[in-house]
Amino acid sequence: MDNRGIEQMIGELRATAQVAGSKSVSQAASEVNGPDFAQVLQTALKDVSSAQNEARAMSREFTAGDPNVNLQDVMVNLEKASLSFQQMVQVRNRLVSAYQDIMNMPV
Repeated sequence: MDNRGIEQMIGELRATAQVAGSKSVSQAASEVNGPDFAQVLQTALKDVSSAQNEARAMSREFTAGDPNVNLQDVMVNLEKASLSFQQMVQVRNRLVSAYQDIMNMPV
């Protein structure tokens, strides 16, 4: 499995989360008393990472011949990890697009 693309996307998402977690945004979020956007994003990244790690571990166990791991479970976990990664890519794309729209607004 190629981890370079995953690591690059995680780095971009972290950079976006830092921009989103800046002081002015934090003050606005605390005034609304809603969930912290940066924290929600970080939790989602951790969930995607854990899904990928779980799928990778199950795949290794199946390849090693573990009788307790069947092919159906491996394929389901790999597909879940793939879908969650694709979802995070779409979230990143939307965040970048929204950031660019805001930056292009006339002041």
